[in-house]
Amino acid sequence: MQLTNILKNTTSLVTNTLGKTGEQTNQTRTTSRPRVVVIGSGFGGLNVVRGLAKSEVEVVLLDRNNYHGFWPLLYQVATAELVPDSIAFPVREFVKSYHNTIFHMAVVTDIDLANKRVSIREGQPISYDYLVLAAGSTNNYFGNKVIAQNTFSLKDVEQAVEIRQGILKAFEKAALEPDAEKRQTLLTFLVVGSGPTGVELSGALAELIPPLLQKFYSGLAGEKARIILVEAHTTLLESFPGPLQQKAQQHLEKMGVEILKNHEVTGVENGEVTFKQGPKIQAGTVVWAAGVRASTLAEKLGVKLAHGERVPVESTLNLKEHPEVYVIGDMSYLEGFKGGKKPYPGVAQVAIQMGQQAAKNILAQIEGKTQEDFHYIDKGQLSTIGRRDAVAEVFNLQLSGFVAWLVWGAVHIFYLLGARNRLLVMLGWAYNYATFNLGIRIVGGWPHQKAAK
Repeated sequence: MQLTNILKNTTSLVTNTLGKTGEQTNQTRTTSRPRVVVIGSGFGGLNVVRGLAKSEVEVVLLDRNNYHGFWPLLYQVATAELVPDSIAFPVREFVKSYHNTIFHMAVVTDIDLANKRVSIREGQPISYDYLVLAAGSTNNYFGNKVIAQNTFSLKDVEQAVEIRQGILKAFEKAALEPDAEKRQTLLTFLVVGSGPTGVELSGALAELIPPLLQKFYSGLAGEKARIILVEAHTTLLESFPGPLQQKAQQHLEKMGVEILKNHEVTGVENGEVTFKQGPKIQAGTVVWAAGVRASTLAEKLGVKLAHGERVPVESTLNLKEHPEVYVIGDMSYLEGFKGGKKPYPGVAQVAIQMGQQAAKNILAQIEGKTQEDFHYIDKGQLSTIGRRDAVAEVFNLQLSGFVAWLVWGAVHIFYLLGARNRLLVMLGWAYNYATFNLGIRIVGGWPHQKAAK
């Protein structure tokens, strides 16, 4: 009995000790260096890591995924032009060269500004001396839950694959559908929102669907697929100069895209799209690209949020009441774009430069030096419309057509992470360009029927 009690007490002591140690694992410092926690492995977050790489700080990088996604090419995964892993780069591969950085695949559930710690779903809270929020954006459905439930979105690789599967299944269903009206609904693809994502996706669909139907669906060869681009306002590519907006619209219409401006979508249900004004449209596939809002982590800060649920920051990119907390990229709201009172847009270049500046300002704080204001170098904006055609505003030069397309391709290859990814993308483009064929057309079958017992 005594031996049993001794073993029980010893086991209890060891368990309690290990338990306490485990609770402190993420908060106990292995060094005396300041700890910087970075949430998000997008363009902004990775540039913070790069900026701190040679400094005497400990960097903890958190992301819900274990990859960095190159979202400008996401639409090409959705249209089966590129394989998913060609635009996704492992975060652990990225951080292996930075000896002061560790990565955790974790979902952040809360941020405690008072106690300087971040709660994660997968473990104990992680303490920080400096915090960088670079968690990006999510779709903005403007409070309409019905639209959110009945449309595809295009914000990560998984969603792009869902769209690809949805498009291919629509073809398979249409090939078996005897009713002409239902068949037309299945072959109607509607994209909501005419920013770069909406324009690029619409152009890709209009370019690739007709030859795909003709080559591989003999029963649908005579059918006409409809590609519809819907915009609630009066212009496409709103941030682009007027002449480029017009060229983009002209080229899309030449490709057969139907463009509906001043059409605000109010509902999507059972294959029917309704508008604030105008007749309903039957569409089998609806992709929502009409707007974004900051990651819901912005709501955890307890500050008054600005337009798009973005977090207002000082010119040095940190919070006024908590200067150790930085918010960058799509999550931040800072006015001054093009010297005016417009906020900086949620694009890759802004996130990259904000990440670089945030890293510099964190080091300045640590060293007791003056932080610098964020000054954006506007390198321009790009949008492809199809093969051999794009629009580009580069250093105040307006380009369109083949030259703009070459610039677009070169820029995207340059900013892709990894030599393998660059090679995969270039090979994918060459194959599609030469053959008008899609690299991936495999789609899962319908759910298996359970055997009757």
